[in-house]
Amino acid sequence: MAQLIGCITTSHVPMISRAVHENLQDDPYWKPFFDAFAPLHAWLEDAKPDLMIVIYNDHGLNFFLDNKPTFALGTAIDYRNGDEGFGPPPPRRFASDAKFAWHVAESLVEDEFDISTCQEMVLDHACVTAGDLLYPGQETWPIPVIPLEINIIQHPLPKPSRCFALGEALGRAISSYPEDMKVVVVASGGLSHQISQGGFINRDFDAMCMDKIVNDPLPLTRYSNQEWIDLAGSQGLEFMTWLVMRGAVTRDVKLVAETYHAPLSHTGGAVMLLDTRPVPVPA
Repeated sequence: MAQLIGCITTSHVPMISRAVHENLQDDPYWKPFFDAFAPLHAWLEDAKPDLMIVIYNDHGLNFFLDNKPTFALGTAIDYRNGDEGFGPPPPRRFASDAKFAWHVAESLVEDEFDISTCQEMVLDHACVTAGDLLYPGQETWPIPVIPLEINIIQHPLPKPSRCFALGEALGRAISSYPEDMKVVVVASGGLSHQISQGGFINRDFDAMCMDKIVNDPLPLTRYSNQEWIDLAGSQGLEFMTWLVMRGAVTRDVKLVAETYHAPLSHTGGAVMLLDTRPVPVPA
């Protein structure tokens, strides 16, 4: 049986890739953010997951305003990166596990989530940045990736409670996979921010969200989308990726590492690792 062994969150501003390219990891502005990944790298080396499911929001690379599915799952055998308006990037290939992805798709539909299944998909910075931060300096990541995209741009938007319910269905899909697999779920999204306001950040709300996502996530599902936008900005809805991630875990989690760094470009930047493996019972 497949097992969800850990959940990871990270912000994904495009400037992160530029900072890596320019070797700015030790720059005072960037260092707190990049240093936050050291315990995640150690955990990944120890836990050795077989697969990662990355939950993120597409920024117009696959879906634009004329065709915006609420939830879209990649079911391809592999993926490429794409041009996000800055010219074609150096081509990269990211391996996937189509068999596992189709199992997830069938399970989600059985759970009454009418998702879009994408047999062709390119990965934008929200997904690629997350993988590169977890496995730095590697042209291709050592484990397959399954992308799960959430609409946080084009109204009508899925509610926080619906995103959490999607996570619950995702958790059931993972645990019902018949083969032994160790899975990590990654939520890629910023906390409070609104680009049109030049970087609206609500530190108090961000701190509350980071505490609740670990210890008591259900109150977060009771906000309306408009309430969330008022508190965290329109792009703060990227936190819905976190709610999907947390919904996938039905038991208590162990907080291994967390960092909050703001401003990270124009957002509250956060990194978090939750170990979701059952605690061994003493003999």
